[in-house]
Amino acid sequence: MKGLLLTALALTSFSLGDEISPACNEAISLFDGETLTGWTNQNGKAIEEGKWTAENGVLTRAKKGAGHLYSAEEYGDFDFTFEWKIEKGSNSGVKYRVQKIDGKMLGLEYQILDDANHPDNKKLNHQAAALYDLKPTIAHKPIKPIGEWNLSRIVVHKGLIQHYLNQVLVVEIRIPSPEWKKAYSASKYRKAF
Repeated sequence: MKGLLLTALALTSFSLGDEISPACNEAISLFDGETLTGWTNQNGKAIEEGKWTAENGVLTRAKKGAGHLYSAEEYGDFDFTFEWKIEKGSNSGVKYRVQKIDGKMLGLEYQILDDANHPDNKKLNHQAAALYDLKPTIAHKPIKPIGEWNLSRIVVHKGLIQHYLNQVLVVEIRIPSPEWKKAYSASKYRKAF
């Protein structure tokens, strides 16, 4: 994962699991459960005190406008599991393969959204667990209600991208493929790359 980004546009909590590199099958813990060690801002600097908290195994954005968290290390192919719960009206996500382009940090995103109450719910490829702006989830995804923990997983291996929600595969796409090219050309990303 290149610069994993936990982007929070509303208060959101994350409980991060281990990342497993398919190439070497080595588990790497990205979160020690108690500190922000291993996380930086977009410039690689320490997270400012009070913007994010790490306690009882959960990362929580302390306030609106707190900025993003980036993994301090970069990763190749990966299998990443995490848990999340949101408050009413929340919009957030986990970005991966992040790159700085024209001063913006862009990457693919596992969308985290209150599908029932956030105004960005109109597009299916903007709803929870979607590959943001590129591919929606399956029709009947197993999402839990606001305030309950959801288990998510992102797998990226040799161009295959998979998003899981509560142990169900909800998005799958291969880069490159005709499906990818069509989704990409219809997305906001076509203007950035």
